[in-house]
Amino acid sequence: MKLIKTAAAFALSTLAFAASAMTPIQDADLSAVSGQDGVSIAANLNVNIGSFTYTDTDKADPTTGFGGGSVSFNGIKVTGLIAATLDIVNAKQFGAEMTALGVNVPSAVAAKFHDGTSDVVKIAIPNVGTTNLLNMSVDSIKMGNSAASFGSFAMKDIDLRGTAVYIWAH
Repeated sequence: MKLIKTAAAFALSTLAFAASAMTPIQDADLSAVSGQDGVSIAANLNVNIGSFTYTDTDKADPTTGFGGGSVSFNGIKVTGLIAATLDIVNAKQFGAEMTALGVNVPSAVAAKFHDGTSDVVKIAIPNVGTTNLLNMSVDSIKMGNSAASFGSFAMKDIDLRGTAVYIWAH
């Protein structure tokens, strides 16, 4: 009896393993499969840059004193939420989206970049409901080696929602 139970358990486990085994699928068969596609990415940025310095390498003009100086932007910060989606867009949808943007796909895009038949990757910044938009600030702006600051700079609520970038091979 024990031998029969063991044989039955082995047969059932073999059947379950065979049913769950991964099998290859041909491209033609895969193109008929539908379901969820795309990937979503979200990031809460907190980027700090110590300083950005622009230097004029020309020698100073002896009559005016201009030239040969530098300006530095110190304590640069970028903060806020940014989200993106990655989707595969077929040629027909890509053409429709380009047309909606005023780009003539058959002549302007297809002739130079896209053959009009292949899929493209669409990277989009969706309209997520958030008030935590991107912000950029500069703590101080200084000339040369001076300790005196011309002040600070800030850009608030940089809204990139609705932006889309398309990528394709050629």
